[in-house]
Amino acid sequence: MARPEPQHTPVTGLIRWPLRLTRLGMVAEAITRAFWPLWSVVFVALALLMLGLQDEVATEWVWAAGAVLALGGVAALVFGVRRMRWPSEGAALLRLDQTLKGNPIQASLDRQAVGAGDAASLAVWRAHQARMRARLAEARAVEPDLRVSRADPFALRYVAVLFLSVALLFGSFGRVQSVTNMGIGNGTAMQGPAWEGWMQPPAYTRLPSVYLNDITDPEIQAPEGAMITLRMYGEVGSLTVEETVSGRTLTDEEAQDTAQDFEVATSGRVALDGPGGREWQVAMIPDAGPAVRRDGDIEVSYEGEAQIPFTAEDDHGVVMGRARIVLDLAEVDRRYGRAIEPEAREQIEVPLPMPVAGDRTSFTEPLVANFSLHPWANLPVRLELEVEDARGQTALSEPEAITLPGRRFFDPVAAALIEERQALLWNRENAGYTAQILRAILNRPEDLFRKQVQAEQLKQILNRIEAQAMIGMTDTAQEEITQALWDLAIELEEGDLEDARQRMQRAQERLEEAMKNGASDQEIAELMQELREATRDYMRQLAQQQAREGNQGQQQQMDPSQMMEMTQDDIQRMMDRIQELMEEGRMAEAQEAMRQLQEMLENMQMTQGQGQGQSPGEQAMEGLSETLRDQQELSDEAFRELNQGQQGQQGQQQGQQGQGQQGQGQPGEQQGQGQGQQQGENGQGGQQSLEEGLAERQRALRDELNRQRSNLPGQGSEAGEEAGRALERAEGAMDGAERALREGELGEAIDQQSQAMEALREGLRSLGEAMAEQQNQRSGEQGFAEGGDPQEQQDPLGRNSGTTGRVGTDEGLLQGEDVYRRAEELLGELRKRSGETERPQVERDYLERLLDRF
Repeated sequence: MARPEPQHTPVTGLIRWPLRLTRLGMVAEAITRAFWPLWSVVFVALALLMLGLQDEVATEWVWAAGAVLALGGVAALVFGVRRMRWPSEGAALLRLDQTLKGNPIQASLDRQAVGAGDAASLAVWRAHQARMRARLAEARAVEPDLRVSRADPFALRYVAVLFLSVALLFGSFGRVQSVTNMGIGNGTAMQGPAWEGWMQPPAYTRLPSVYLNDITDPEIQAPEGAMITLRMYGEVGSLTVEETVSGRTLTDEEAQDTAQDFEVATSGRVALDGPGGREWQVAMIPDAGPAVRRDGDIEVSYEGEAQIPFTAEDDHGVVMGRARIVLDLAEVDRRYGRAIEPEAREQIEVPLPMPVAGDRTSFTEPLVANFSLHPWANLPVRLELEVEDARGQTALSEPEAITLPGRRFFDPVAAALIEERQALLWNRENAGYTAQILRAILNRPEDLFRKQVQAEQLKQILNRIEAQAMIGMTDTAQEEITQALWDLAIELEEGDLEDARQRMQRAQERLEEAMKNGASDQEIAELMQELREATRDYMRQLAQQQAREGNQGQQQQMDPSQMMEMTQDDIQRMMDRIQELMEEGRMAEAQEAMRQLQEMLENMQMTQGQGQGQSPGEQAMEGLSETLRDQQELSDEAFRELNQGQQGQQGQQQGQQGQGQQGQGQPGEQQGQGQGQQQGENGQGGQQSLEEGLAERQRALRDELNRQRSNLPGQGSEAGEEAGRALERAEGAMDGAERALREGELGEAIDQQSQAMEALREGLRSLGEAMAEQQNQRSGEQGFAEGGDPQEQQDPLGRNSGTTGRVGTDEGLLQGEDVYRRAEELLGELRKRSGETERPQVERDYLERLLDRF
């Protein structure tokens, strides 16, 4: 087809802008394909100059490279001129026409060659041209094809672009002018002096580095601690450095060093004296030290967990901190068990929590820790906070006199035990004094202890304290005895669910009586606080019992319309309402609200006590769990007896050695030795009777396990059969433990008991799998047939665990707003545990790593 010649017709007027843009693109194609060697040579030359290679080599090499690049540039220019062809308008019309359907531009410019005299033929021709002109409205400019891969098969143009990119990143346009300063001659010294400089701010400021060659402003600002680096090139001594920002004193030789590195410590002057030198007035931005203070009230929970809020500030951010607590001995009440000097103890150091994410320049966080077990709990101490910034600057808060937060005990006997525990921790020389107090408590135990077993526990602790007081209490004994006193005090303070319910009822009765008799506001406030604490204790005990016993089966068999959820927050809001009514003097309404609260709590008690019968599988699981706990307790007692027996043998050997060394003693000494021998014989007899008692308890456990194994559900499944075999192994191990106990082999008995416990755990796992399989089958046969889904449960993370017995789930964690609340709770728990000094150091290090990560 012949190329159409441009004609000034209405056709070209319709496609004026698409035609112009297409032709402009063709011009770009022609220039690119013709002159790509030229701009490649220019890019390489510019990159070499920006990188400063002309300053690193001799002048001859610079001239030689320049000549080569110049010849290459001339050759590329000639090549481009010869290849360059200016595109015509006809070529642009042809390219644009080829992109349209039916070549409408060619059709619009054609003339009728045959049948021009025929009216019908002429009408058809005109209609055809009109249709083609209508298609011209769809004309769009053709994109240029700038690819030159056929002309540059080795991609040399990309090499040139790479050179220029590297120069833009690591070079500078300021280096290009150095080529004009080259002198005529040989050697590096003939090039003239040159220099480079950088200022690197400290990393924690997050400020960028500064290339000093590009800084023409005579005044610059630099953060404290910024590192200035200067490098001089050329003849040594042609450039010298003068600076007053680092505080150092330079000799003439040091000022002429070609490498200068110094830190900005104060405002001052930095100057390069010599050809091409420069001078700056540096204004140092000081790095302010951090600050920390205790901020807000200290909150202590019922369990003794303390939240000590503090506020820390720094211009660039605090990186770490710690709290130091020392005993304020001058403020301690030095009566009774604290009359003697305390044992030397190290100060308490707890790391301060830092924000997990966000800005650390100013923040307020609570230090969460529980110091209840520490010997200084509830004693006067001095608290001091310390924080440190990234530069290593530290700040201390003003020492504050506080009472070290700890758990409070309101039961009189529990409070007395805690007081004697602290006396032992104050100084172990208080063992005799503590034994007298405990013996006085045990004078009439039936009036002080709700359970006989609690009095027996205290009697055992007393015996051990008296024994240690005679021979000198060791660190291990001190730790074990004080821990036993703490455990017994906790049991006395919290009691069981019935004790908590009785305390709550007594608090309600006293408050109602005070309201009726018109007590003072202070008395009513104290009684209201007592009711709050008693109710909180009851709710906690109730939750713990439900967690132990489980209430899933109860909820499944109860009418949903009768189920009522009541949280601690609901009860506290109701109590707040009662207190508000009493403060306003509306006693009648307050009494009515009190009656409603009492009814709600009684209904909750009744609902909690109306549990439905358990399934055989649940009964079997509960019975085996109880057997496992009893076996664990029996094994612990056997282990304690083994340790005591070894200590007794060591003491007897020491006594025999002492007797041999002393030879014939006085009559009094012989009498003492005789008494000791008699006590040893009695001790041996007691040891044998104790081992017999342990053997009888082991036999009872074995018989109970035999009964449970005979009534084990799920025998038809593979998991049920595996559970039966595991329990059979446990029964055999128990029989071996019983024989070892009767023979006095405590070590062998403990090994057999360990095997029995491991087999019991395996049986529990297998029985759980069997129950899950049965429940899954029932759900498939009944649940879906009735049109309802099996009831789903939620794991501690809020996910539906279903009824298949699976531990994992494909469901995501808590969604919505609860996920943030749950995350905050988990973070608080991590902080609390990391501050508990009684935890092993390995565990606390792991918790610190978790806090640093999250």
